[in-house]
Amino acid sequence: MTALSRRSSIKVPGASIEEKFKLIKSLGFQGVEFDSPSDVNREEAARAQASTGIKIHGVIDSVHWKERLSDPDPAVRAKGLDALRTAIADAKFYGADTVLLVPGKVSNPETENYEQCYARSQEEIRKALPQADDAGVKIAIEVVWNDFITTPEQLVQYVDDFQTPTVGAYFDCSNMLKYGVPPATWIRKLGKRMLKFDFKGYSHDKKWVAIGEGDEDWPEILKALDDVGYHGWATSEVSGGGEEE
Repeated sequence: MTALSRRSSIKVPGASIEEKFKLIKSLGFQGVEFDSPSDVNREEAARAQASTGIKIHGVIDSVHWKERLSDPDPAVRAKGLDALRTAIADAKFYGADTVLLVPGKVSNPETENYEQCYARSQEEIRKALPQADDAGVKIAIEVVWNDFITTPEQLVQYVDDFQTPTVGAYFDCSNMLKYGVPPATWIRKLGKRMLKFDFKGYSHDKKWVAIGEGDEDWPEILKALDDVGYHGWATSEVSGGGEEE
C-alpha cells in the first residue's frame, strides 16, 4: 500500500494549519512534509495533525543547499550539522519517521569535488546518528541535481557505507531522468534501502511539466515498486495554491 503525500506551501490566505490540512484531505492526500527550520507553529501543526488525521510523515532539512555538509569551510559544515539536528528534533516532535537530506553538492573540482563531498558529508551525518536513533527517525538521502550522486550504484554505496538502517534513500522519480537511468532501474537497485519517493513531471524537451505529462514510465515505475515490495509514502511536488492548484 502506498499513501499519497503533498510537498508544497498551501497558499490559502488567512487559513489556519487545520483548515489547510482539511483542504488537502478533501483532495485525497493523506500526509504532508514540513520544512525545518520554518516559521510553522509546531504546536498548532501537531494539533491539526491530531484533529484531521493528515500525517506529518517527514521533515525536510531546508538549509542543506546553503549550509552544506560538504562545504570546504568547517564552520559552514557545523551550521549544516546543527540544522540536521534541528530537523531530527522537529521530526521527533511531529512523530515523523524521516528527515530528507541532500548531503552536499559537487561545486568545485579542487575544493568541493565528488570525493570531498562524499567524505565530508558522511563524517557530519555520522555525528547525528545517535540522535536520530534515539528519536526513531531515519535520515533519507535525496537524489537531486547536485552533481554528486547520479547513478543508482553510487547511492547504494553511499547508503551502505553507514552500515545502519538509520540511513536510507529518498528517491526522486522525476529528477533523475536527467542522468539517463530509468526510475524503475533505480528503484530495483535500491530495494529496501528506499525509504520514500517523490515525483513531479519531467520532460527532456520541456523540463518541468504537469504530473503525467513527462517522460516518466509510470506503469514500469509501479511495477518496480511492487517488485521490491515498497509500502510507504509517495510525495507529489506540486505548485502551492488553493483547491484548484
